[in-house]
Amino acid sequence: MKTLLCALLCLLLSGFAAAETWRFAVIGDTPYDDYETSELPRMLDVIAAEHPSFIVHAGDLKASTTVCSDELFRSRRALLDAARVPLIYVPGDNEWTDCRFGLAGGYDPRERLDKLREIFFAEARSLGQPPMALERQAGSYPEHQRWRLGPVLFLTLNVPGPNSNYGNAVEPSAEFLARNPRLIEWLSEGFARARQGRLAGVVIVMQANPSFAHDAKGLAHAGYRQLLDTLRRETVAFPGQVLLIHGDTHWQRIDQPLRNPLNGRPIANFTRLETFGYPFLGWVKVIIDSEHARLFRFEVRAYGERSNVWQRYRGGR
Repeated sequence: MKTLLCALLCLLLSGFAAAETWRFAVIGDTPYDDYETSELPRMLDVIAAEHPSFIVHAGDLKASTTVCSDELFRSRRALLDAARVPLIYVPGDNEWTDCRFGLAGGYDPRERLDKLREIFFAEARSLGQPPMALERQAGSYPEHQRWRLGPVLFLTLNVPGPNSNYGNAVEPSAEFLARNPRLIEWLSEGFARARQGRLAGVVIVMQANPSFAHDAKGLAHAGYRQLLDTLRRETVAFPGQVLLIHGDTHWQRIDQPLRNPLNGRPIANFTRLETFGYPFLGWVKVIIDSEHARLFRFEVRAYGERSNVWQRYRGGR
């Protein structure tokens, strides 16, 4: 009898050991104004108290009309670097492509992107305390980053809204023509590594909303077309689950908007998570559960004095 009980206990304990979970947090499109600048450090403390492995910031760490000065970049670096867990940041359009506009200082976008690389991406590690080692794409795009958490590969892409800096002319901008092949290469290489390692999931973090609704109608934006085609092809061929995290359009949501062109149906192993965005502050906890039917589970957390307004606004949509 004792032998049977011991065997059952060992079996039960082995089951608990196999059911592993990991957690990370998602923010983006913040801080935009004085309120968010003062509250974001407090929200980062709230997030850290729940012990995520890291935080990802999906870009736009200032308003588009805020001047893109070196001083502003350094102050934002200090704010994010003070997080009490590792923090991985992805560039957004507000801090480089939109810097061309007068209210943002009338800068050359490529020069501002180089400054972001100097301030945020000089070393192969995250922001936050303690920093976490990251793999970087070789060459001129250190903002393309990669790392692992449990059975999931994470990678970041520099894809700014609107339209990935394709430009307003019929011909794409020179900057887009140089960057787009590298980000497609980084995306495809990430999926190849995940397949080779027999990983359960891939998470992609970028800033732009690639307009899935237009893509589903055959009207993909020129700057996103190859990206979405590659993402669709790689997701269909991948046996695990894929999570795309982005910001840009300031409407927090979790859905399945990527469609199979053969039947028009959502691709079952693809999920999109859009971050909170100004004027609403908040974050999303993502739980990776190796024993759950769906690898990714989500807990949405509105934060601060505007959270009640967000709840009413969301309920009215």
